[in-house]
Amino acid sequence: MALTLCFLLLLGLCGTTVSEGLPSPTKSPDVLEFELPAMNYETKDSYDAGPIGGLFQMVRVFLHVVQPNPFPEDTLRKILQEKFDISADYEKIISYEIGIIICAVLGLLFIILMPLVGFCFGLCRCCNKCGGEMHQRQKKNGTCLRKYFAVSLLVICILISIGIVYGFVANHHLKTRMERTRNLTDSNFKDLRTLLNGTPAQIDYILGQYTTTKERAFSDLDNIKSLLGSGIHEQLKPKVVPVLEDIKAMAEAIKETKEVLLNVNSTLDQLKKSTAQLNTSLSKVKGDLEQSLNDPVCTVPPAAATCNDIRTSLSQLDYNNNLGQLPSLDEHIDRVNNILRTNLSSQVQKGYKSFNDIPEMVQNQTTDLISGIKSTLNSIGSNIGNISKQIPIQDKLSNFMDYINSTETYIHRSLPTLEEYDSYRWLGGLVACCLLTLIVIFFYLGLLCGTFGYDQNATPTRRGCISNTGGVFLMVGVGVSFLFCWILMAIVVVTFVVGGNVEKLVCEPYQNRKLFQVLDTPYLLNENWKFYLSGMVFNKPDINLTFEQVYRDCKENKGIYATLKLENSYNISEHLNIQDYTGNIINDFENMQVNIDNVVLLDEAGRKHLLDFNSSGIDKIDYDAYLAAVNKTPRELNLSLFADNLEAKANDLPQGNLKQSLKSTAETIRTIYHDQVIPLEQLMSTAYKTIQELKHNSSGLPARVTNILSSLDSAQDFLIKHVSSVIVQEMKKYGNTIIGYFEHYLQWVKISITEHMAACKPVATALDSAVDVFLCSYITDPVNLFWFGIGKATIFLLPAIIFAVKLAKYYRRMDSEDVYDDF
Repeated sequence: MALTLCFLLLLGLCGTTVSEGLPSPTKSPDVLEFELPAMNYETKDSYDAGPIGGLFQMVRVFLHVVQPNPFPEDTLRKILQEKFDISADYEKIISYEIGIIICAVLGLLFIILMPLVGFCFGLCRCCNKCGGEMHQRQKKNGTCLRKYFAVSLLVICILISIGIVYGFVANHHLKTRMERTRNLTDSNFKDLRTLLNGTPAQIDYILGQYTTTKERAFSDLDNIKSLLGSGIHEQLKPKVVPVLEDIKAMAEAIKETKEVLLNVNSTLDQLKKSTAQLNTSLSKVKGDLEQSLNDPVCTVPPAAATCNDIRTSLSQLDYNNNLGQLPSLDEHIDRVNNILRTNLSSQVQKGYKSFNDIPEMVQNQTTDLISGIKSTLNSIGSNIGNISKQIPIQDKLSNFMDYINSTETYIHRSLPTLEEYDSYRWLGGLVACCLLTLIVIFFYLGLLCGTFGYDQNATPTRRGCISNTGGVFLMVGVGVSFLFCWILMAIVVVTFVVGGNVEKLVCEPYQNRKLFQVLDTPYLLNENWKFYLSGMVFNKPDINLTFEQVYRDCKENKGIYATLKLENSYNISEHLNIQDYTGNIINDFENMQVNIDNVVLLDEAGRKHLLDFNSSGIDKIDYDAYLAAVNKTPRELNLSLFADNLEAKANDLPQGNLKQSLKSTAETIRTIYHDQVIPLEQLMSTAYKTIQELKHNSSGLPARVTNILSSLDSAQDFLIKHVSSVIVQEMKKYGNTIIGYFEHYLQWVKISITEHMAACKPVATALDSAVDVFLCSYITDPVNLFWFGIGKATIFLLPAIIFAVKLAKYYRRMDSEDVYDDF
């Protein structure tokens, strides 16, 4: 019944899942991760017998010794093919069963002969034969024989006791395991319900994840400005931004050039004024000296020589640096001012704004297209939902759930009867064990009373009551043994033949899966079907679907779809062709048109600005002439030294107006030096540095402007002619991202259905529970241990009877004894 249940369960699930044909993917892209709801099962997929498992293994070893032949696959196939007609293969069957047959024959001989032997033995004893005569002959080795018989009987009783313990343990173990059958059944049916109820939940989860995928795609579609637009913007940055930065830097350079020109021009004006003022002051001083040297004192030696020296040095007061001959920079300044009337920086900012508006342009130009793509995605969701409605999964599951409920009701209705019968079996096993226990107790009591009540000095006719009681116990044990041992052996033979064959023909081949290999034999169960299971599931017996493969896959918790190869009935790949769902989206993205040709980095006014600056002539100014002029400082006059010399020469003159006039002029020269020469020198140094800076900045201006205009033309040309390739590339990347969500989802759906959904481990567990646990572990193992223990104890009754009869002679009180006269 259990095997039938599991087989029908497997077929029911086949019928259920054949109807399923839904989306099917695998792994998630970057963010989307899906995982089917886990199913928790109660029934363990393995069984542990506990400490008693060692005894079960011992019995299996014994069975292997009795029945060492391998599993008869070929013979079993022939028997099944011939509809259990064994007439042609009885020799092979006997050859395989020879060990069990011999043991069974020996057991039958025991059953037949033991009552006869007991009856004859009893008659013989009644005729004072076979040890029935109450007379014991004296023997020299009598003491040794008595001890030998006692020790042998004790050892045999211990062995019998061990067998009885095995019987009690096996009988109790079988009863407790049968009591657990209800829990085992309930947990398996609960797991099957979990599987059946969880499968629709998994389907709903799979369909629900489309909404998650769609929402993610909608989010990316709504953010097309930042995703696609910014992507295009980032691709164009290396081409555009450096040009705009160069133009921006040039705008600043033009402003700086104007400031430097103004500064240089202002400095030159100051220099001219200061130089003119210095020349005026020096001319006045020179005139004053010439007038002073006209004094009559200069005509009288030695003052005449001093005056001549002073007159000769007056040329040192002459200063001319040609600053007045330098052209003015006003013309260049006017040109720069005219250029700066057009704000080049604002033109650059317009270029930046035009370039940075690309994401906004992309968003504005794709509004209608995005709406169309969203509509397409909504229709895909509707199509997938319609597929689930077209598959009658709920009806199939509902029908199979009814079968599960009816089967469970039948099993629960049958379990009380099974438990009642098991209580009878347990009682019978208990009686058998108690009979053996009673026999061995008689033997133990006989040994105990006989051993401790035996008096070596007492003659056979004068033995004590305790010793005699011991002998009586031994004979009672012998009598009870003859009465019941054949019944016990009958129980042993029946359970041995049944339990041994179940172990060798069902349990062992089930565990090593040879039983499945037999069932998978082509044309075995149905002469018209090569593979029986595929014929049952698909009505296509040529599909290689085997019991062993299904059991193995279910054991590994694979999905029903892959386990039963349901692609032969409902091909998920055909119903979930990714191109069928994403083709329209791909076409939409391929037809997407984004035009950003109207991006202008710098308008014509800005270009004219740069060209005008390039032709302003700033780079053609004779900076060397200006540098040479401002480099000729008044320090060459050395007015301080001239004033000191003048004062020294004035001191050589006699007291008078001339001397005082010359000293006064020397002070005036020093004042001119401090008030005019030193500031003029500082101003000329500053002008020199400023002119050098202007020369440096203007030296590369033409080439720089030319390079900027060339880069600008190249960038603008790229925006006009080649930007479409950038747009296509970024649009393809953006489209692949959107489509990737759905490709991933559909691939995950496919993998989920084919490999994970409706994982059939509870089916394999139910089959294991029915065969390996219930039939083999719960029933066969304890039954085999029971006959092993009871059979062992029963067989050892034979030597026990012999030794007990022999030993009773030494314990019982005799009616007569041998008498020896003294001569």
